[in-house]
Amino acid sequence: MTSSDESLSCSDNAGRHRFELHVAGQLAAYAEYNVLKNGLLLTHTEVLPAFEGRGIGSAIARHALESARQQSLSVIPVCQFMAAFLRKHPEYQDLVTLENRRAFRI
Repeated sequence: MTSSDESLSCSDNAGRHRFELHVAGQLAAYAEYNVLKNGLLLTHTEVLPAFEGRGIGSAIARHALESARQQSLSVIPVCQFMAAFLRKHPEYQDLVTLENRRAFRI
């Protein structure tokens, strides 16, 4: 993760349909989504080049998945990064329906 002197903040920018992660006030990453009736379609995750290799992608993924959990929403990980994150983190796999786990090989 980032060094301890950097302050991280995550938020849901609903107007832009994305979760955003800021490091020391600068946008470092975002995870785009679409809201469905009972789920969150995770479409794209991006870590800005200056912040790559510091665990920022994992931090925004956790934030997005925890947000879905708090809202009792399932997730559909169309985004390859999110699908890969879910494969490595079984503690979040309950957020993905069995059908979507098969479809995205989770």
